[in-house]
Amino acid sequence: MTTLTSPPGGAAIRHPAPPSAIAHSRTPRQGGTILAVPALVWYAIFMIGPVIAIFVIAALHWPGMLQPVSFAGLDNVRTVLDDPVFWDAVNNTAVQLAVALPIMIVCAYMLGYYVAQKPPGHRVIRYLLFIPGLISTPAKAMVFYAALSPDGLVNGALQSAGLGSLTDAWLASPSTALACLIALDVWSGIGFTAVLFAARLDSVPDELGEAAQLDGAGHWRTMWRVHFPVIRDYVGVVTMLQFLWTLFGSAQHVLLLTQGGPGSSSTTLSFLVYQKAFIAADLGYSQTVGVILFLAGLVGLLAVRRAFRQNY
Repeated sequence: MTTLTSPPGGAAIRHPAPPSAIAHSRTPRQGGTILAVPALVWYAIFMIGPVIAIFVIAALHWPGMLQPVSFAGLDNVRTVLDDPVFWDAVNNTAVQLAVALPIMIVCAYMLGYYVAQKPPGHRVIRYLLFIPGLISTPAKAMVFYAALSPDGLVNGALQSAGLGSLTDAWLASPSTALACLIALDVWSGIGFTAVLFAARLDSVPDELGEAAQLDGAGHWRTMWRVHFPVIRDYVGVVTMLQFLWTLFGSAQHVLLLTQGGPGSSSTTLSFLVYQKAFIAADLGYSQTVGVILFLAGLVGLLAVRRAFRQNY
């Protein structure tokens, strides 16, 4: 930036502006920071505060909301680790994640790719896929209860097909109760996830798929070798969301359908937190499991992020 001065009887002379003036003219205004203060206060009170409270309560002996509280130290950790129900819950949660998450993500991606190709009636298909996401959790549980009860639709269909020997009390059998909960997780999440994938695939340039098909690639190879690498980071984000939902949100399905039984065959870690806090009134034990669940979720998120990290 320069200024013009004109001496008496002479031509105008250019003088460079001071560096401080140039820096001041190029510095953006920072007054908008204060607008984030309400959100930061809200986050600190209702997000960071409860996380800290979990760790504090985990170190207490608290046998009920109105009962006296005493310091327990690591006693709750020892109690949890010595409890066979906790290890059953760990095993059930691991099986649930290992089965439900890959099936949900792979099938949802394939459905989303199909819808993104805009087949006949693709708009209707999007709405149909989204329907499970619009149904409340109790309604979903009632649908599965009606289908899997001893006199429900599944056993009725097996009887009609002459396969009566395969009928079972699906929700009351130790060998099938967890599988039924996994089926509910997949059914309730696969359609919504497919719609998300379809929306993201719509933004991929059509030229990529057309070039791959001109080179002789079929739909299968185009889907996995061309489109998947392009949206790999988005697949990672959706996988993290479904991982968190399955890890922390399975308690409501367990509560509505099996109550963690028979025995502890369908007890998951998130349901164990609820059971110990609101049924057994052992808040210290409950929040100790909550801490373990929190750490498991953090490690899982880092693992998913690393697995879906872009290689270019």
